[in-house]
Amino acid sequence: MALCEKVALVTGGAQGIGKSVAEALLRNKAKVAVVDLNHLVGEKCKKDLDQEFGEENCIFIQCDVTQREKLRGAFERTVEHFGRLDIVINNAGINNEKNWEKTIEVNLTSVIQGTYFALDHMSKEHGKEGGVIINVSSMAAFLHSAHQPVYTATKYGVIGFSRAMADAAIVGNYGVRINAVCPAFVDTTLLQTIEQEDYMGKYVKFKDEIKQRMDKFGVLKPALIAEGMLKIVMDSNLHGAVMKITCSKGIHYHTYEPASA
Repeated sequence: MALCEKVALVTGGAQGIGKSVAEALLRNKAKVAVVDLNHLVGEKCKKDLDQEFGEENCIFIQCDVTQREKLRGAFERTVEHFGRLDIVINNAGINNEKNWEKTIEVNLTSVIQGTYFALDHMSKEHGKEGGVIINVSSMAAFLHSAHQPVYTATKYGVIGFSRAMADAAIVGNYGVRINAVCPAFVDTTLLQTIEQEDYMGKYVKFKDEIKQRMDKFGVLKPALIAEGMLKIVMDSNLHGAVMKITCSKGIHYHTYEPASA
């Protein structure tokens, strides 16, 4: 997919991985709707992007992705503003073992909902032109942690949902490619939550062990995750792929054995 004049919606787009991918898309001449809960951070992000890429290429939409109608509205506003939708990156995520219900709502339920809203605006079954969806999982889905059981469960779920939906897109001739990205530890504000009881609950006592894992596996820069996402967007052969991004191996893909009875 050539990116010039294509339109992308990025949830959790105002900082960290989301902002990096928004920058990468804009650098390649796409238009971007930055969707984020934090209004102040979102406005600052919008100002930064406007200064570098021009005011007409980006909009900020304040939205709690766990609120179905507000998320639907973010998609509708994006299409109303730019006239189309081609790329959706369901990136919003949190780490909260204390309020685990919220973690499921943000990390998994909103990804599912965002995928369905994306299909409403991109799928050929609705008379649209097709596109690409990227759902953000984590290496936690492969290297599970006893310190983050619910976070781990949500990231497993994102992969399973994305791969199943990729199959559905083929069967239904949606014209939409659906893939998952699984980064290891990334240098974002989410990493700071491991030291806070309000987020980790009873697992906060294991924070030193998590830090040891970070020292062992390393911490990625958001720009590398954005680079991986651009590869998925632009490579029309990638569908149902699970991209892993780690310090040791960089950008690579998980391989699955063929299904057998």
